[in-house]
Amino acid sequence: MPVATKKLRSNRAWIERHINDPFVKRSRAEGYRARSVYKLIELDEREHLLHHGMNVVELGAAPGSWTQVVRERLLDRNGNINGRIIAMDILPMDPIDGVTILQGDFREQEIADKLTEILNGDKVDLVLSDMAPNLSGIPAADAARSLLLCELAHEFCLEHLKPRGIFVTKAFQGSGYSQYIEALKKTFKKVYTRKPAASRDTSAEMYIVARELK
Repeated sequence: MPVATKKLRSNRAWIERHINDPFVKRSRAEGYRARSVYKLIELDEREHLLHHGMNVVELGAAPGSWTQVVRERLLDRNGNINGRIIAMDILPMDPIDGVTILQGDFREQEIADKLTEILNGDKVDLVLSDMAPNLSGIPAADAARSLLLCELAHEFCLEHLKPRGIFVTKAFQGSGYSQYIEALKKTFKKVYTRKPAASRDTSAEMYIVARELK
């Protein structure tokens, strides 16, 4: 059965690559939930995204590695969170001290109402989205599913972000990618693309940083 054999070899190669990945080893040693944490750390060091007093909403937060970094950056000298962190995902996520976790689809009215209640009239300083679809291995299909999530995150920003707020999202290069960048430029004053070192060279993912609503 050549198909099954090929799949087995592919899975074995992925496991070996994952085990030997320096970012995987580092994340385990440093107590982070996933290697993707180093993407946000690099983005923050370069773009100065996080500071005390912020309202931060994270879309697609599970398993919570980005949330861990956000919490660390917002801690004051006494170890208290100076700001507010809301982590949202359709998947369950283990608790993080001081973080409000909303499980569900942010497009659903029940979840939207809960978010409105938590924000209590406040707008958001930073929206982070590391959302990604379940990848099929078909580049065109995966790019299309990713683009839809990006568009939904963009709409979320238009509703909840402060005028001088920041939006960071993951997007996959492919059909519609350049059009999405142009759509962001129509609503944000500054738009940049970044490829953190922890993002594998073989991956088509890019991170987009958009600042200040027009």
